[in-house]
Amino acid sequence: MLHHRTICATLLLVGTALATAAVPAVATPAAPARATACSTGWGSLAKSDTDSTTMPLRNIRTGRHDCFDRMVVDLPGAGRGDIGYSVQYVDRLHQDGSGRAIPVAGGAVLEVRVAAPSYAPETGEPTYPARVARPLPGVDLTGYRTFRDARFAGSFEGDSQVGLGVRARLPFRVLELQDRLVIDVAHNWTGTR
Repeated sequence: MLHHRTICATLLLVGTALATAAVPAVATPAAPARATACSTGWGSLAKSDTDSTTMPLRNIRTGRHDCFDRMVVDLPGAGRGDIGYSVQYVDRLHQDGSGRAIPVAGGAVLEVRVAAPSYAPETGEPTYPARVARPLPGVDLTGYRTFRDARFAGSFEGDSQVGLGVRARLPFRVLELQDRLVIDVAHNWTGTR
């Protein structure tokens, strides 16, 4: 009798194993790759630093990133923390000294003032030979998600002024690094790529 129960139990286990094996495994879908969110907590209010440098502005360049468009103002010889600036949204860009309105394309205009001349203080020779109210030399904004236009407004009493046309009033940050000032403008407010 014991032998019969053992055989029945064995058959039951084998039958269960076969039934389980016959049921196809359900594939669980892989979790979708989460896109890294972009930081947008910078806000859109004015940002400034009251330092100044006598190191002249040498170049302005731009770049595209996944989360923002970037403008870099090169000031070789300026130390980290030595660059004064004021960056803010304005209704229109007005040239320092003359008050002349300079048209800047885009849904919003960021006025970028850097407390550094665009000429050599000793000789007055231009170190950044941009023409007033013209696009920045060497800057091509084709294909940028946020930047639309960039115009040089001139250098007056040791300050240089640029108008940066952007798609809309968007969050921005200013980074003061060794030899340069960086302005990043986010692609949107939501942080999506």
